[in-house]
Parts: sequence; C-alpha cells; structure tokens
Amino acid sequence: MVERNTDFSQWRRIAIKVGSALLVDRQTGLRADWLAALCADIADLRQKGAEVLVVSSGAIALGRTLLGLPNGSLKLEENQAAAAMGQIALSSAWSNALATHDIRAGQILITLSDTEARRRYLNARATIGTLLKHGAVPVINENDTVATEEIRYGDNDRLAARVATMVGADLLVLLSDIDGLYTAPPANDPAAEFIATVPRITPQIEAMAGDAGSELSRGGMRTKIEAGKIATGAGCAMIIASGKTRSPISAIAGGARHTLFETTGTATARKGWIAGSIDCAGQLYIDEGAEKALRSGKSLLPAGIRHVEGTFRRGDPVSIHLCESGAQIARGLAGYDSDDAKLIAGHRNADIEAILNQPPRSAMVHRDDLVVI
Repeated sequence: MVERNTDFSQWRRIAIKVGSALLVDRQTGLRADWLAALCADIADLRQKGAEVLVVSSGAIALGRTLLGLPNGSLKLEENQAAAAMGQIALSSAWSNALATHDIRAGQILITLSDTEARRRYLNARATIGTLLKHGAVPVINENDTVATEEIRYGDNDRLAARVATMVGADLLVLLSDIDGLYTAPPANDPAAEFIATVPRITPQIEAMAGDAGSELSRGGMRTKIEAGKIATGAGCAMIIASGKTRSPISAIAGGARHTLFETTGTATARKGWIAGSIDCAGQLYIDEGAEKALRSGKSLLPAGIRHVEGTFRRGDPVSIHLCESGAQIARGLAGYDSDDAKLIAGHRNADIEAILNQPPRSAMVHRDDLVVI
C-alpha cells in the first residue's frame, strides 16, 4: 500500500539506524546483498547533497554466528567475545560496501555514557563532525566489548537518537522489522490501525508501544518511542520504517509505508537550556572585535579574549562578558580547560600549537554551543 511519497531533500543531515535482524541472518551471517542496496541508497542521498551517518547494530549477532555460539541467552563474556569478533567483520562490511560508491567509512565505538558526560560528548561530536566535513560516513556502534551489564541486541534506538541530536541531524531513520507505529502490536491485534504521522508523542502514543519483535531486535517499539522523544524534542524528525525490503530509503521515498514523527522542539531548545538553566563555572572577558563576531553568529576565538576567570573543564558552562563594562553578553560551553584558556587568551590560532604543544581546537566557545543574551 502506498501511503505517501517522502522527499528526503528537505533534510540535510540524516542519521540511519540499522537493526541487527536486518543485517544478520542467524544461519548464514551477514546479508551482504541487503547492505549493498542500503549503501546505494546512502550514495544517492549524498549525491543529492545530504550528509549521512549510520548507527549500526549487528556486531554481537554477527559475532555469535562466526563463533558458532548457540541460540538463546549467552553469558556476559560470550556476548563480549561475540562483539569483539563481530565488530571487525561488521566494520569491514560497511567499509567495503560504501567503497563501491567511492565513499569512505569511519568507525566510532561509543556508549550512552559517552553522549551524557560533557567532555566525552564534545569529543565524540567533534570526531563525527570532522568525518562528515571530510566526506566520510561515520559508522557508529555501542562499545559492547567492554559492557559491564547484560547486552541487549538492537537496543541502539536511543543511542541513535542521542547521536543524531548530538551532531545536529535533521532526520533520524530507524530501519527495523516493522513498518511503523500501530495503535497496538499488529502481531497480536489484527485490528490494530497504522499511524502515518505523529505530531507529538503523548502518553497515548507511548501506550501503543509493544515488546520486542525478534531475538535479534530486542529493543522493540518501546525504545523507538523513547528515541522519538529524544530526537523530536531536540528538533530532529524521526521515521520508523521497515528495512526488510531492499533499498529501504528509496522505498520510503517512493511511498512505502512508514511513520513520521514530527519535531516538537527546535535546534534552539538546547541553546535555551544553555542560556537560562545552568550555573557558569568561569568567565571570559572579550574585546569589541570578539563581541561583533559573536553578534554576527560566529564562534569565540582565543584571540578575542582578554581575561579568563574561574576553574572549569572543557565542556563546562562559561559566561562571556565585555572587557570594558563587565556586562554579560553571552553564555556557552568551554572548548578548553581553564588552565589552557588562560595560556592562550589573546593569541591567534596559529600560535596555540606552540603554546600548548598540541593543535588548536576550532574555538574557545563554538557557535553551536553559544548563546548571545
């Protein structure tokens, strides 16, 4: 049934989450033909001007097949060993499939805590952003080889949402073994009605989420709804669609059934949080040139800073003041620790490497982490 065509050109940065059950067959291993078709879709999105990143499940599912581990529950160390084995094969598969379209891939292993701790959050975001800037496709997976608690296959939905919002994605596509949201789990209720569009995730929408759909995809609809709350609240639309068909992105564009979750927040919601809801750990005093740069939408560079006060770490909130009057004109998240900030204040980026014995970061406070009051 054709529901509606979807124009992906309206989104400039797209995150695609791929479930384990789509990538891996428990008997035969990697579904190479399916992966090749998806990578052709990714190449098409990029050709039309979009940046694409992938959050890929499948390391444990692939690894347990390669190791010949039995069906059913595994011990923690077996899960970790399967992840270690599968991750190499999985990253190689993505790299080779994308390479047929002259696209380079970069592997990133993170955990949910990496997206919550500010310092690690900034490091992960910078890495992903740099890969995208240089035309690569970041392939992201949870670092299951060092998990300290039971690993749940396919529970990368929320991780995908956190990554998508972290890098400012416009759209998150969750490819799964179900084609969208229904009023009840369709496998249990033949009368369940399909929902094409969700303007806002309400308690009623949350109540529609069922349990896991398969052995390899245990996140189920519940984690997808939770992912939707994370994404849409930060200004990132989300689509839930079936990945069972070849070329699933092309299928969505052509009218295949899917559920679109509309945004309920904006990209400025996070900046509102920066502006009004956090205590500042330090103060940066800037000159008139830096003030003009900030008011024109640019980042704060070390060269424009005249004085640094307080003790803070990279990622901590800082207030920004005019040097002459002391008036606060902005807030943001520091790009350097306070000790380094004091050393490089007033210096141009070209001088920073010699001062700190390391290449300079992009800014003292990046414009994406800055709010002019």
